[in-house]
Amino acid sequence: MSSLRDRQRAQIRADISFAAFRLFATHGFDNVTTEQIAAAAGVSASTFFRYTATKEDLLLDPVRRGGDAIATLLEQRPNAESPDVALVRAIEARTGVFQENQSDWRAAMLTAPTLLEKLSLIAPEDKSRLVKLTAARMRTDPGRDTRPALLVHLALAAADFAFQQWVLTSDDDQLSLQLLVSEALEVVVHPRWKARRGRDAGSR
Repeated sequence: MSSLRDRQRAQIRADISFAAFRLFATHGFDNVTTEQIAAAAGVSASTFFRYTATKEDLLLDPVRRGGDAIATLLEQRPNAESPDVALVRAIEARTGVFQENQSDWRAAMLTAPTLLEKLSLIAPEDKSRLVKLTAARMRTDPGRDTRPALLVHLALAAADFAFQQWVLTSDDDQLSLQLLVSEALEVVVHPRWKARRGRDAGSR
């Protein structure tokens, strides 16, 4: 259980983020200063920089945290699930959590189009963790069998494509992020990813 101090720090970080999102959405990312964000969040400039290095990080961090969450959710999936289904369900679960209360973030992100190309659902270390978890479900050696890494790469690419579409689509035409991601992930569900048994395990 988190301590009172941890909860207070999390609340201050959330206040800073929400203040920034509202200001970006209203005035544009380039037109908002860190001092304005701090004032809107009710904190000093020095406190602002204790919680984030740049205003760019405020927009990118919610997405960057996704990789660790997906890996944790994958660890919690039932052992009986096939590697592809377990990975897809983990990504979908993370998507559902992210989508909640993200309308302010999306509006803010649209004012910083140059940051869109920096958006990535996962960091390299989290991807490596996902490959290891997927390989364990396949009962194979990821050093000899390319399928775990390939499955993770394809699934994340599909989810990333859907995420970009969601960010860029106008409100009038917009489908839910959850639906877009689920539809994109359908392409990676296939019997080829099933676990191998016996002497075939660990071979390509």
